[in-house]
Amino acid sequence: MPQLEHIEAIEKRLWGAADTLRANSNYASNEYFMPVMGLVFLRHAYSRYLGVKDAIEANLPKRSGKPRALSKEDFSQQSAIFLQSKAQFDTLVALTDSDDRARAIIDAMESIESDYENLRGVLPKSEYQELDNAVLGQLLRTLNPDELKKVSGDVFGRIYEYFLTQFADQKAHDGGEFFTPVSLVSLIAHVLEPDSGTVLDPACGSGGMFVQSARVVEQRHENPTEKLTFYGLEKNATTIRLAKMNLAVHGLEGDIQKAISYYEDPHELLGKANYVMANPPFNVDEIDADKIKNDPRLPFGLPGVNKKGKVSNGNYIWISYFYSYLSEQGRAGFVMSSQASSAGRDEAKVRQKLRKR
Repeated sequence: MPQLEHIEAIEKRLWGAADTLRANSNYASNEYFMPVMGLVFLRHAYSRYLGVKDAIEANLPKRSGKPRALSKEDFSQQSAIFLQSKAQFDTLVALTDSDDRARAIIDAMESIESDYENLRGVLPKSEYQELDNAVLGQLLRTLNPDELKKVSGDVFGRIYEYFLTQFADQKAHDGGEFFTPVSLVSLIAHVLEPDSGTVLDPACGSGGMFVQSARVVEQRHENPTEKLTFYGLEKNATTIRLAKMNLAVHGLEGDIQKAISYYEDPHELLGKANYVMANPPFNVDEIDADKIKNDPRLPFGLPGVNKKGKVSNGNYIWISYFYSYLSEQGRAGFVMSSQASSAGRDEAKVRQKLRKR
C-alpha cells in the first residue's frame, strides 16, 4: 500500500484535475459536485467490488462443475455492492470518443438502481448530459490512475472522503454542512464503540457517522450489516442522496428520512436507540417554540423562548432530543458548540437535570 504522503499527493492531484475540468462544463461549482461524486462513487464501488470478488468466486457453490452466478447478496456480506459489467469502471474508461459516455454512465447508474431498491432515484444520471463527451472521458481517466489499480486497503474510500471534504470546503452545497471531518466522526465512533443495535443520527448529513460505526464493527472482524441498523434524518434532499450513496458504496443500508428534526420524528425512536451520534447545526435561534412545546422529546422543558416565540438557542433542544432517543442503556456522542457547556438560565437548568439522570 502506498505511504500516507503518497496517497495525500494522489488525492490532491485527482482533485486538482477534476476541478480543472469544471471549466469545460456548463456547471457552476455548486452544480458540478454531484456528477463528480457520482463518478467517484462508481470508482470507489468498483475498488471494493474487486477487493472481494476473487474470494467470493472461490467459495461459490457449484452445479455440474460450474459455479453459480454472482449475486448482490454475495457482495453485501462483504460490505460491497454488486456491479453489473456495464457499471464496472474499467468498462466506462475503455469507451472511446465515438461512444456516448453520458449514456453509458446513465446506464451504469440505472443498473445499480435496478439491483438496489434503496438507491432508486438517488444516483446522478441526467447531470452527465451537460458534460462534453471528451471531458467525461478525461474525467473517467483522471479517476482511474495506474498507481491505484493494484493497491490494497480502502484507498478509494479515503479519496471518496477527500472529495466530500473538498466540495464542503468550496461550500458546494449548503455551506458545507453535509460533511463532518472524518477524524472527528471516527473519534465519536471509537469512543462509543457500537457493537449491536440501532444507530440514530438526527442530523446525518452525508452519513459519515454510519460509515465510521460500521468500520468499528469491521475492526472486530464482524459484519456491520448483521450487527447495526442505521436511521437518519436530514432536511435537504440532495444531501440525502449523498448519504445513501455513501452508505451503499460501503455495502450498507439505512433508513434516511427527509425531515426537519426540530419538528418531525418519523422514525419514532423515542427511548429505543442504542446509539445516537450527531453533529447538528450550532446556536440555531429560529426554532418555533409553539411547534415543539408539547414534544415528548423535551423531558426537561423548553429552554430559552424569546419574545418572538422562538427558541433563542437550539443547542439544548438537540441535547434533549439526543437524550430522549436513547434506550435505558443507550449512549450518545455528538459535537456541540462550546457555549453549551457554560450557557446560563434555562439552558443551565436543563444541564443540571441531565446530570441528575
